[in-house]
Amino acid sequence: MTKNQTYADIIHLPHHVSSRHPQMPRAKRAAQFAPFAALTGYEDALAETTRPLVQRIELSDDEKARLDQRLQALSAHIEDRPAVTITWFQEDLAAGGGLYVTTSGQLKTIDTAHNGLLLTSGKWISLRDILTLSARPDASARPQDD
Repeated sequence: MTKNQTYADIIHLPHHVSSRHPQMPRAKRAAQFAPFAALTGYEDALAETTRPLVQRIELSDDEKARLDQRLQALSAHIEDRPAVTITWFQEDLAAGGGLYVTTSGQLKTIDTAHNGLLLTSGKWISLRDILTLSARPDASARPQDD
């Protein structure tokens, strides 16, 4: 018996429609075939463990002196909101290491009392976390009002 002959007795019948249960909408039917994650958060946890972490780089005394000179130069022009690019250490306390992140923006203030920089975006960066700091000449001054 071939495959078509197996269903020969019912192939001509119309599709069954239940009189008791309404037909499921297409959107709900499609949801039944959506991917299923049995372990909620597993992919996030896996991505977290495979993320490469590094240890904080300790600056030499010469590097600290150069960084301090740059901070003093920027502090003299703080009212101009100089554009800066900062590479800094973002610590991950849970994993015992961290990442070096590069952030660009306009410098709002250098807070020596709390040992940090504040960008106009609201981003706070601790002075002890800074690896490199450079001023961008393209946007070092805010526009003058006419």
